[in-house]
Amino acid sequence: MIRSLVSSAVAGFLGYTATKAILSSKLRTHDKVVRTNHAGHDVSLVEGPAVTAGLLAGSLLIEAPRQRAATLLVTTVAGGLGAVDDFLESGDSKGLRGHLSALAQGQITTGGIKIIGIPLASIAAATILRTGRDSRGLFSSNSTTAEQTWFGSTVDVVVTGGVIAGTANLFNLLDLRPGRALKAGLLTLSFMPHKHGLTWSPSAAIAGASAAAWPDDLDGAVMLGDTGANALGAALGTIVAENSTATQRALVLSGLVGLTLLSEKVSFTSIIESTPGLREIDAFGREAV
Repeated sequence: MIRSLVSSAVAGFLGYTATKAILSSKLRTHDKVVRTNHAGHDVSLVEGPAVTAGLLAGSLLIEAPRQRAATLLVTTVAGGLGAVDDFLESGDSKGLRGHLSALAQGQITTGGIKIIGIPLASIAAATILRTGRDSRGLFSSNSTTAEQTWFGSTVDVVVTGGVIAGTANLFNLLDLRPGRALKAGLLTLSFMPHKHGLTWSPSAAIAGASAAAWPDDLDGAVMLGDTGANALGAALGTIVAENSTATQRALVLSGLVGLTLLSEKVSFTSIIESTPGLREIDAFGREAV
């Protein structure tokens, strides 16, 4: 318990410090990181690399070696491929359908690379997590046949990878208004059951990085972009995947798939702004524009 408390405190401190250091650097005003936001104002994409760095720094304190390795892997890949899409964007395809259509036509876009790369990294991370998981898998270790065990393990890895990749994508879809993705991450952590040695340190890393970015993000001065949103979602998805049963992971994946498909039809912003409760949470702390 004491070790977990110390690790969590240091993870939160590292997450906060690393994020704040990059947010305060000269990189913030570099021409290549400045974009125009939904309100027509200049906004810096430096928050993405900053939060990713904070998440990685804090994740070094995760106690379980396999969980640490999985988190570092998927956060690095999700943030890295998000950065490729943010700063080296190619093609004019938008959304999941647009990128998949481009891939079907043989066009390799930065968004298409991300659609392939993040799920592959998530499957790899899920495989790492699976090697250290007990009977929470779809089939227990004493299943009657090797075929059942293999099938159950494979299904569990695919579902777990889907939860991680799906959460990374969902947070990218949420990063359309100041503070929205950070709030979603912190609310998820708040309502999630926690276990010391499993969720404390990675959650502290997310909380620390989010706290460092919170003021500038809510002010609309910086934004996560694909880099930070994908990294944040991947890190959070790894916690959710590791802190749940096989049935819970399947339910979470179903919800993520549903939300992703819904995003192709309707605007999350319009739904949030027309829903009491969600509207107030979304607007909290944000300057009116």
